[in-house]
Amino acid sequence: MALLEVNNLKKIYTTRFGGTQVEALRNVNFSVEPREYVAIMGESGSGKTTLLNILAALDRPTSGKVFLKGRELGTIKEKEMAAFRRQNLGFVFQDFNLLDTFSLQDNIFLPLVLSGKKYPEMARRLEPIAASLGIEKLLKKFPYEVSGGQKQRAAVARALITKPQLILADEPTGALDSRSADELLDLFHEINENGQTILMVTHSIKAASTAKRVLFIKDGEVFHQLYRGNLSNEQMYQKISDTLTVLATGGEQGE
Repeated sequence: MALLEVNNLKKIYTTRFGGTQVEALRNVNFSVEPREYVAIMGESGSGKTTLLNILAALDRPTSGKVFLKGRELGTIKEKEMAAFRRQNLGFVFQDFNLLDTFSLQDNIFLPLVLSGKKYPEMARRLEPIAASLGIEKLLKKFPYEVSGGQKQRAAVARALITKPQLILADEPTGALDSRSADELLDLFHEINENGQTILMVTHSIKAASTAKRVLFIKDGEVFHQLYRGNLSNEQMYQKISDTLTVLATGGEQGE
């Protein structure tokens, strides 16, 4: 069974002034299997951020359904939604979303604190994650005391510590220098190889070329998808680049 299933998703916004309706998503259909690593690409305004917000249960579709591990997100009551997110979803954002008044450790622990976990369990969960991410010596530092790459590693640790079904990453390399971005992408590859399912929205061809599958969104629809197969990162990069050129010029994409 698919871990994530998106059926006939549609989202229409009504603008504040004039009441004009904007169709951000229309007839979006795709699924994500356990252990997949999927990137979503598209031009600004294509609907990919709207899609991510709906998958994160931060927004509701106008019509259509999203299922996570067989449970329809639209049936979850508002008062249960925060707990559902903590239990099933991990988030990695472009701007890290770390609290400056908390140490990195306390930032990482936050979703577990909100879930009512005790300190011994939180510490036990953190130890192997911190070791694998190379941040054991940074845990007592505050976000303003570490680099962007180290902040993003802490954000990844926070996403992983709840043992989520799915990690949703929104432009995770966007605020990083090229070296830190490469390190983060290596990290995503590693945690995916260890069984973690990842769905990443990105503008970066380089970031997308590390995924196993790339979905292209255009005018609110899934326009095309690429499967890695046996392609190298360099070959994947070229295929993604070619597809984005077709997207930009309005041509038709073959298989």
